[in-house]
Amino acid sequence: MSQTATKSATYTDADVANVVTPVRADLMMIGDSSGCWSEDEARDYAHDIEQLAKAGYLKHVDVTLLDDGKEVRATRYVVSNDASGWSTSRPGGVLWPRVAKPYGRIVLRYNGNYTAAARAAMKSKLKIDWVTSTADTSHASLASAGGRAYASNAFGMEREDWAA
Repeated sequence: MSQTATKSATYTDADVANVVTPVRADLMMIGDSSGCWSEDEARDYAHDIEQLAKAGYLKHVDVTLLDDGKEVRATRYVVSNDASGWSTSRPGGVLWPRVAKPYGRIVLRYNGNYTAAARAAMKSKLKIDWVTSTADTSHASLASAGGRAYASNAFGMEREDWAA
């Protein structure tokens, strides 16, 4: 299956998989360094991110480490269907601190294509039972800490990082 973005740039499912590979590595490093989730949980999150991205439903993925409810670090992966000119970064730089009461939160934001019918069709393809979230993902208590870009042909995810 291939998809065509609004700016006539094309990418395939293989391109999405190539971009999600460093995202998966990031999630595994985040979980390992902070203790907020296991390697298997990180793989399950990445699986769902890949499935939703292949179907064209993701707007961005927001990852936050909280310590007893207080934000410590955050990363957002913003999806682009027009990443043809991007340079691809290597994964990494996400060794997050160990905290006393770690909680890793992942919030998915969908685009307008993710209708009720689309949700029903995707349910069997996902490993996580995602629920509606009202979490504040503005990261107002954190400072911008750089980022990276992951791309393959026209598909990409721009990583934005925040730290305390």
